[in-house]
Amino acid sequence: MAGGIRNMTMPQILSFAVIFIMMAALVWGRYRYDLVAAAALLLALAVGIVPFDQAFSGFSDDIVVIVGSALLVSAGIARSGIMEVTIKRFAPNLSGVRSQLALLVIVVTILSAFVKNIGALAIMIPIAFQFARRSSISPSIFLMPMAFGSLLGGLMTQVGTSPNIVVSRVREELTGTAFTMFDFTPVGAALAAAGTIFLVFFYWLLPVREKLGGSVNEAINIKNYLTEARIVRDSTVLGKTVADLIKLSGGDVVVTSILRNRTMRMTPLPDVVLKVNDILLLEGDPEALDRLVSQGKLSVTGNRASGDDTTSELVAIEAVIGESSPLIGWTAQRLALYHRFNVNLLAVSRHGERLDRRLAEVQLRLGDVVVLQGNAATIPEILRELGCLPLAERAILLGSVRKGIVPVIILALAMLATAFGLLPVSVAFFAAAVGMVLFRVIPVRDVYQSLDGPILVMLAVLIPVSDSLRSTGATGVIAGELAKLGTILPATGALMLILVAAMAVTPFLNNAATVLVMAPIAAEFAGDLGYRPEAFLMAVAIGAGCDFLTPIGHQCNTLVMGPGGYRFSDYPRLGLPLSFLVVIVAVPMLMIVWPMS
Repeated sequence: MAGGIRNMTMPQILSFAVIFIMMAALVWGRYRYDLVAAAALLLALAVGIVPFDQAFSGFSDDIVVIVGSALLVSAGIARSGIMEVTIKRFAPNLSGVRSQLALLVIVVTILSAFVKNIGALAIMIPIAFQFARRSSISPSIFLMPMAFGSLLGGLMTQVGTSPNIVVSRVREELTGTAFTMFDFTPVGAALAAAGTIFLVFFYWLLPVREKLGGSVNEAINIKNYLTEARIVRDSTVLGKTVADLIKLSGGDVVVTSILRNRTMRMTPLPDVVLKVNDILLLEGDPEALDRLVSQGKLSVTGNRASGDDTTSELVAIEAVIGESSPLIGWTAQRLALYHRFNVNLLAVSRHGERLDRRLAEVQLRLGDVVVLQGNAATIPEILRELGCLPLAERAILLGSVRKGIVPVIILALAMLATAFGLLPVSVAFFAAAVGMVLFRVIPVRDVYQSLDGPILVMLAVLIPVSDSLRSTGATGVIAGELAKLGTILPATGALMLILVAAMAVTPFLNNAATVLVMAPIAAEFAGDLGYRPEAFLMAVAIGAGCDFLTPIGHQCNTLVMGPGGYRFSDYPRLGLPLSFLVVIVAVPMLMIVWPMS
């Protein structure tokens, strides 16, 4: 080992040094990860291990496109409301954190065996946020275990993850026979089962985090909005009771009154049956109100469109009534708000007071918070005319048109295209992201809010820095030292060495690149020791597919970093013991399933 280090070139030494400094800074956590990554790139350029013409090559890398597109697709799935319906149908009473986590991890693990793991994770992230809201906990409890579960699930089949596909090709080149679809299943299923049990029972090793870089809008916490909604002919709650209606919001909305036949006010007892044209006065926070309205298919606007252009984009904005507002002392009805200004009053909130009148009859006061819906192009001017001060912009979906099954179809088509090899993952997910915008699942104005800029920048600038290990030949030095060490180890130790080495290398190389570098070494290594190569090739695939220690080794880990508010140092807290478990389970399983002699 010492001889290998002494023979290292200066570029190789500098490459290791830059990586070490960067990792130390990320673990320290004093500066945000994208700034650390950018500084590492500048340092790599300064010492010459990254050529100037390769400095920004990471911005065109497939991984950046995949992660950005997956974030947008996941936002589209969440916005559609389909996840709320799914939860209500298949897990209506699931309230315990551990049972919720078990469902999420098991489903994403099984899905990842048959579709790309980042696609499976994108489907389940919105459900994780729904569970987190239901249980009043941080989504960080769910997201990292789900990401790790998606990596474990990918180990079970040939199409589950890129390393399995690459190692199959390498085996065919070396022996003339490729691994088949389910050759990976015995060992992969054992690892997935052991890993899932670990994640469900030891998730508490992970610190609870909130999303980093939260804006002022996330501090706005208005719980007592009053809105009114009408039961229409296609409402899902028509003919059902008030109690059934409340279940749609998870108990987070209160029905304060029911108006029937326009004049008769009814007490909203739980067993009151809802009829067509009943008007419900509802109180709750915007998310709960939106959940109830969208799932119950209620009308909050009376089918009034804002403006004459039916193709215009409608937005809902929260605003505070200022001291010079002409709204003060008037009701929306008396002011003819819709007819004069082409905006709908969707909700009103008044501090310290429960409103019990119809929305159009509420006399507005200074300091009231209102939700107004109007044309995206004209509503800023209307707010100025009405003397209302907009709150920090956040997604208010109340009264918005949902696309239902459309985003699910878009995502399904993307995953099928990758599963059958019709399109590369990057192209398929980019097309899905564009489809989300073209079909108006996500409004154009919200596209860049759905992308996590710091994560994408971190990925893009780290790609050339990590690649310096390969371009300077530093990975070759590692491989040579492994070969020397393996000659003095028993069969179990040699197999473990290859597995751990692949795990150690994959954070700094693309996982497919790790297989391309490590698989020939592993095969030659096995031949020199007189062993069959299959177990060693499988060990490389497992190691390359199991980066649980960093957010940069696999796009699934990167995908949850921003939404979960994780720090770089959070990953090894849960990932290091999981890595040990993988090694402990994988080595004997490999020796049983793939005899070495």
